Amino acid sequence: MPFYVYILKSLKDNSFYIGQTKDIIKRFANHNSKKCKSTKSKVPWELIHIEEFPTRKEAMQREKEIKKRKKRKFIEKIIN
Repeated sequence: MPFYVYILKSLKDNSFYIGQTKDIIKRFANHNSKKCKSTKSKVPWELIHIEEFPTRKEAMQREKEIKKRKKRKFIEKIIN
């Protein structure tokens, strides 16, 4: 089963959230139903980018890479 790195954009304040998961549909639903502490104050979220990886290790490496360079221009470059 693949793993995913995803980028969410808050429709409330246009901020971004980067995460990784095995079940993208369930995870996205959890973010918008306020089940995630780190994102519940910025609901609703829009799923704007997904990358698929064969292993969790690769997904975590990519998530770390994006978060390390967490600048708006870098994220906008990824999603465009």
